[in-house]
Amino acid sequence: MTVAEFLDWNSGDGTGALWQLHDGEPEMMAPASDPRGSIQARLTQLPGVYLHARDGASRLVIAPGVIAPGVVPAHGSEDNCLVPDIGVTCAPPTRERLMHQPLVLIEIPSPTNVSRTRANVLAYRTIASVAEIVVVHSTAVGAEVSRRGAGGSWPRQPEMVDADGVLRLDSIGFAAPLREAYRTGGLL
Repeated sequence: MTVAEFLDWNSGDGTGALWQLHDGEPEMMAPASDPRGSIQARLTQLPGVYLHARDGASRLVIAPGVIAPGVVPAHGSEDNCLVPDIGVTCAPPTRERLMHQPLVLIEIPSPTNVSRTRANVLAYRTIASVAEIVVVHSTAVGAEVSRRGAGGSWPRQPEMVDADGVLRLDSIGFAAPLREAYRTGGLL
C-alpha cells in the first residue's frame, strides 16, 4: 500500500484503533495504558499552553483518530506514514491527515512497542524539518532528547533527562521540569 492509498483507506475493523503505515503494510497500534495516556496529556498541555502564549503560530498535533496525522520520512516516502504521539509544527493547518514540516516529534513507547518506536525515531531523522526528537519513558521517569546539529547531523547518543532534569525543546524555546510531565501518571 502506498501513503496515498493508506490516507484514503478505511480499516473497517470498527474498533477505533490507531493505524500507521510501515513499509507498505498497515500496522495497528496498541491503545495507551493509563500512565502513558496521562503522560501524553501532560506533554500536550505543557508545551501547548506555552506555544499559545508565545505566538500562537506553532501548534501541537496529537494522534487522536483512526488514521491520525502522520509524518512521511524521506526514506521510504512512498510506503511509510508514521504516527508520532505528539508533534509540533509551525506550518498552517491543512485538511490532510499529514503533519507538514514537523519541528519536534515526541514518542512515548509502551513496553510492547519499544523496538517499533526506535525504528520510527530513526525514520524521523530523515525528515528535513525535524529539529528535535524526544522519547519519553512510560514506565519510569526519564526522557531521551536528540537534537539535529548545525550541519544537519544527529548525535550518536541522545541527551538523557532524569527525574530531576529539565525537558528542553530548544527549537521552540520551551523548558519545564521533566517530572511535570509525570505529575498525573502515577510514576512519581
